Amino acid sequence: MERLERCGRWLRAGLAAWRVRARLPWLLLAITLLGSALKDGDLVPETPMQNKRNLLNVYFVKVAWAWTFSLLLPFIGVTTYQFARSKFLYGPTKSILIVLRRLSALLVGTAVWYVCTGLFVYVENLTGMCSTSSELNEPRRLYANKQECHQDNGIWNGFDISGHSFLLSYCALMIVEEMSVLEGLSVDQNSRLRVVINSLFVALCFLTMIWVFMFLCTAVYFHDFSQKLLGVLIGLAAWYGTYRFWYLKPFSPGLPLPHIPSSSKKYSYSR
Repeated sequence: MERLERCGRWLRAGLAAWRVRARLPWLLLAITLLGSALKDGDLVPETPMQNKRNLLNVYFVKVAWAWTFSLLLPFIGVTTYQFARSKFLYGPTKSILIVLRRLSALLVGTAVWYVCTGLFVYVENLTGMCSTSSELNEPRRLYANKQECHQDNGIWNGFDISGHSFLLSYCALMIVEEMSVLEGLSVDQNSRLRVVINSLFVALCFLTMIWVFMFLCTAVYFHDFSQKLLGVLIGLAAWYGTYRFWYLKPFSPGLPLPHIPSSSKKYSYSR
């Protein structure tokens, strides 16, 4: 438990010192620009990460939203309930209602993921053509989508907006936003609740590192520049439209860390 506490303290200090929450959007854009330049200049060495079947891609990135959802669900629930009880002295019923409101951010995130990935597939099918190795005397078949093309062992050439650039950027930004609640959270030093929150926080930090690392791998190994740039811009727009605009409004899931008096920060979780 002491190691977990030290790890959590070190990660919190790093997040604050490096101003990760403010700088992460710019870092993602820089990775896209520089990574694409390295890829186009053939300056990237061959590594196992350029194989789409690498372990991180198969077991993490392919189900990135599931990982993000499954860790944020208990983290938001526990921290929001504790925040409502300790800072605002709300009763159990009102605290649970606030938790449900904040958990609706995950429903919004799910809707963003579903709509955007569906849109990417639609754009690729709309703009694509199938290249097959058919005999010259065979009639040329028209393919409606990528799936039909692949069934005939063809290659679909369409505008493939980078789903990895979109989803990994959106997940990383969402996690960092939700972890900001720890700046104003009061938890007893030796309580079981602190151990639970610390465990979830450390897991979310490492998950964010994986997302940023795989975002880098996408930038240097896969997709054209325009496909990656559009993907990350959509991810940034989804984050900004929610956490920097809509969640400031009354009828929304709300922000992870509502306004609290400055005098109460001396009791913050980070201390």
